[in-house]
Amino acid sequence: MSDYFSISATVMSQLPSIRLKKNEERRLRGGHSWIFSNEVDVSATPLKPFGAGELAIVESWRGQALGVAYVNPASLICARLLTRDLHAGIDRIFFERRLRRALQLRERLYSRPYYRLVYGESDGLPGAVVDRFGDVFVVQTNTAGMETLQGHLIAALETLISPRSIVLKNTSSLRALEGLETYTSVVRGALESPVEIEENGARFLVDPVGGQKTGWFFDHRESRAVLAKLSNGIRVLDLFSYTGAWGVQAALGGAASVDCVDGSEAALRLAEENGGLNGVADKMRFVKDDVFEFLKRAREERQRYDVVVVDPPALIKRKKDVGQGVEAYRRLNQGAIQVLAPGGILVSASCSFHLQRESLHDLLRATGRSMDRHLVFFRRGGQAPDHPVHPAIPETDYLKTFFCHIGETL
Repeated sequence: MSDYFSISATVMSQLPSIRLKKNEERRLRGGHSWIFSNEVDVSATPLKPFGAGELAIVESWRGQALGVAYVNPASLICARLLTRDLHAGIDRIFFERRLRRALQLRERLYSRPYYRLVYGESDGLPGAVVDRFGDVFVVQTNTAGMETLQGHLIAALETLISPRSIVLKNTSSLRALEGLETYTSVVRGALESPVEIEENGARFLVDPVGGQKTGWFFDHRESRAVLAKLSNGIRVLDLFSYTGAWGVQAALGGAASVDCVDGSEAALRLAEENGGLNGVADKMRFVKDDVFEFLKRAREERQRYDVVVVDPPALIKRKKDVGQGVEAYRRLNQGAIQVLAPGGILVSASCSFHLQRESLHDLLRATGRSMDRHLVFFRRGGQAPDHPVHPAIPETDYLKTFFCHIGETL
């Protein structure tokens, strides 16, 4: 790593500047940390000379210093604020302070060391994600700036917690927007994969190297606990089941049967192992299939379930995909309702930020009406508290989960 990017407080004044256009600092002053390329006065401070990930002082149009950001001239979000303290060094100590604050919150929330330790902007580390699986940590750096600084992040983790293993899982599609390649690397210790974790009293095997994203999705923790309480003696269908997080916990909650459907054979193998690990594999079925095709066949065969979980991957990754994505969500939820027994429960989730909570609410309402069903929400959930929402950064509030009771029309 270049020494330039270990910036001490004594040389902060030597950093280059980016100056914003008139009134474009309002979002920053309100607490957001993003700067878009069209907000920069490029006649005063051109972006092209900056290297990807280079640090800079952000100035208002009047020349007032607003904070320190890292810059990527090739990205639409051309800068992300790291700190408003102009006297802070951007070094290992800076990252230790951020991590210590994040760790303090998680240790208050959870008695066991299985959680998202760093959630990007909400924890003051834009572009960084750190998931903790006991003494194994999985790190994602999704921006050029955080990629440049990741040595400090890893050093801070080693100093503060001393993990057995650290995995760099830099495979997110977000990296392409920053001009970054994808890769996976074990940067500390040896990794015996899969790793065992706990959630809501259940045990799971997680594959940090070969699994999706970091290998586990902590964000639905609370919603899965609710499902377990609703599951005694019923038939459950878990769509997009991945490694069985919903399905296994439903089975542990006393479900009579659980069908897990996913398109990944590797994920389903791990789901079956997770069923066995918890002693519930005998009442679980693992089906490799396209979810839409499975629903069509289940409808034709008149299969019925008491609970259907619809938790797809993000179907709307870009704003321009909203129309197509909304139609996919509509078809999924319609198909799920069609295989529900009378008085059944639909658990419908979306992790697509561009599908707003109100939009999913309206989609479910309209789908229920079009099918002449009486649909009510008895729980509306979001992401678990280890994914804290920054009140000035709406992009940190992405997960929507609706628990719907569905009956014949009144």
